Amino acid sequence: MALGGLLFFSISIGGAVALFVSRLFQHTTQGLSLLCGGFLFGLLINDILPSSLKIYDSFGIILGFIIGYLLFLILHKSFHPTTSLKPSLYLLLIAMLLHTIPLALTVGNLLGKSNFGITITTSVILHHLPEGFALTIALLSQGDKLWKLFFCFIGFSIFFTIFVWIGHFTKLTDQGQSMLMGVSIALIATTSVSEFMLHNVRTVPRRTFLTFILMGYLLSYVFHIMI
Repeated sequence: MALGGLLFFSISIGGAVALFVSRLFQHTTQGLSLLCGGFLFGLLINDILPSSLKIYDSFGIILGFIIGYLLFLILHKSFHPTTSLKPSLYLLLIAMLLHTIPLALTVGNLLGKSNFGITITTSVILHHLPEGFALTIALLSQGDKLWKLFFCFIGFSIFFTIFVWIGHFTKLTDQGQSMLMGVSIALIATTSVSEFMLHNVRTVPRRTFLTFILMGYLLSYVFHIMI
């Protein structure tokens, strides 16, 4: 439960940073969507992909990526019509939840062991700052109410706590964790490109389009340096 509380604190800080950034752009829908797309793309390039390829099995990641892309096609048609210009928060939330599972299981396996300490706890806190930022920007870009964000963060923390508990008593195979990471990577990649970038490519001038994406990427790089 304590780790779930720390995760809630972490993603809330990321959300607070996103709120501050959104005020700089006066909650412009297209701008926030492009900013989020660039941020997610940078998060993949700078953090998720390198660390996943270093830790997990490449074949499992590739297989999971294929499954994740097929899942995206299904969810994309289920959650909103193809004519909608609003990005899907649900797709991003599912991707982030799947991305959290391997970390939660690892933490659960380490509970009660001598090597579980301040380093792991700090990693848990810092690791979810970008998730809080991305989810908040995604919600704001859709014009949704902030109270939905609170329940989203609470649910995220409960989900993490449950899988920490599962990891304490069971162990998911390396192949299984690799596939989960592959699915997560596919959903984040397809959501960032299709939902946040391509939906807005014709709604703003090209220079504005590239500027917001670059700013989002640079923000992800700042987070990468921090964690």
